[in-house]
Amino acid sequence: MELVMTMVAKESLKKNMKVFSEKLKRFPGLFWQTVWRVGRDDPRRVVHALKVGLSLTLVSLLYLLEPLFKGIGQNAIWAVMTVVVVLEFTAGATLCKGLNRGLGTLVAGSLAFFIGYIAEKTGHVFRAVFIGAAVFVIGTATTYMRFFPYIKRNYDYGVVIFLLTFNLITVSSYRVSNVLKIAHERFYTIAIGCGICLVMTLFIFPIWSGEDLHNSTAIKLEGLAKSIEACVSAYFNDVEKETTQDKSSEDPIYKGYKAVLDSKSQDETLALHASWEPRHSRHCRYPWQQYVKLGAVLRHFGYTVVALHGCLQSEIQTPQHCRILFKDPCIRVTNEVSKALMELANSIRNRRHCSPEILSDNLHEALQDLNNAIKSQPRLFLGSNKNQATNMLALAAAQANSSQKHEKYNGVSLSSFKTDNSALLEWKSKRMINEHSKSEVAERKVLRPQLSKIAITSLEFSEALPFAAFASLLVETVARLDNIIEEVEELGRIACFKEFKPGDEVIVNIKTQKLDVTLNHFPSQGTE
Repeated sequence: MELVMTMVAKESLKKNMKVFSEKLKRFPGLFWQTVWRVGRDDPRRVVHALKVGLSLTLVSLLYLLEPLFKGIGQNAIWAVMTVVVVLEFTAGATLCKGLNRGLGTLVAGSLAFFIGYIAEKTGHVFRAVFIGAAVFVIGTATTYMRFFPYIKRNYDYGVVIFLLTFNLITVSSYRVSNVLKIAHERFYTIAIGCGICLVMTLFIFPIWSGEDLHNSTAIKLEGLAKSIEACVSAYFNDVEKETTQDKSSEDPIYKGYKAVLDSKSQDETLALHASWEPRHSRHCRYPWQQYVKLGAVLRHFGYTVVALHGCLQSEIQTPQHCRILFKDPCIRVTNEVSKALMELANSIRNRRHCSPEILSDNLHEALQDLNNAIKSQPRLFLGSNKNQATNMLALAAAQANSSQKHEKYNGVSLSSFKTDNSALLEWKSKRMINEHSKSEVAERKVLRPQLSKIAITSLEFSEALPFAAFASLLVETVARLDNIIEEVEELGRIACFKEFKPGDEVIVNIKTQKLDVTLNHFPSQGTE
């Protein structure tokens, strides 16, 4: 027995070593693929990395060059720490951190000097009491101020630096005689580090938070347009084609609205950092908080797209021959909504007002045609209950057959079920067997969702009920489109976008279910 266990352990060890060696061989290739992909997605990351490396090299000269080291001394390490902490990806983030750090250090040093000057006038014992009381009061008040929303949003990092610097200087002054000289030297080195960071981020290939927020808003509008179009297109495609789709590939519908739903924190951060940036161009003084409001409206619109996407994965599906009756008006409504979203994205990107006819008569006609198409098929949505029991039994039989074969359930279509009396006998017999079997608990767990589907699909209009939900959500996108247009127009009014000119419209052509955007006129940002 022990020999067998030893052999099994050796085989397991060999297998684990083989797997580990294969992973080790693949590691260099995977590593370089990751490096290439990160740089390809945003080449500015490479530029930022080079800027950080150059800044650290420059600030290290305070240590490497003898004349500079003699003038500054060991405090040069504070400059290195400042560059590592302050230099961020965008200019706004660097300014926010750099100015907070400099202001916090300056105020803390001044207050510590004042506290130390008063403490020296008292006796040795009272000096310790006074310093301890000052540390308690300042620490308590500063920490409580961090909870203020405005301070936490704009100056939280500066308050932390103030608290740290104040305690270091004040407490050290009790034992060290030349603490003020040390504080001055540290302040100089921190100022040198902040200066290098500001020069690098403002004058050498600057990356502006405001531009990122502006461009990301246009990209989110385009993503929603492509997502809703792909969703409606997939809904009217053959179900069999969807099941054979490669599951490993990322869903284009999910990819379109994911960036919108996850953008709240990013939008608020970019808007905050953009408010710190100087006026670097004639377009930079924008109402950044209006972009945050527009992002919130886009997220509400994205929730509707998520619901549309959920209709594709619903357990109960309308048969394909019923969906095809409403394909043309639904596609036309989708095209008009997509066209409007693309026009809004184009207007934001080019900093101009959107077209006055962004909601054309074609959208109203498409909605009217969809309404007429639904009214022309009343038997799909309304009907008598005379076949309700038959449909219920038929569905039960079909569910019993599918559970025997262990096949995956992809949708419910009432037209494909048996409706004779044999279905009732077959279903009853299987219920009797399941009740007297040893696996009664497990069978009930399987039967419970089946009965819920039976209760739903026993209704005669349930064949078209999933499409009714899909159509109502599609109309909801049209209703929420008005909110997006209002926010974009408000943004253009506050930011003084240039007026719309004939020829700036966006033409959206649908070919092979792909979005083809042709810009007749793409004016530069510097022209009026």
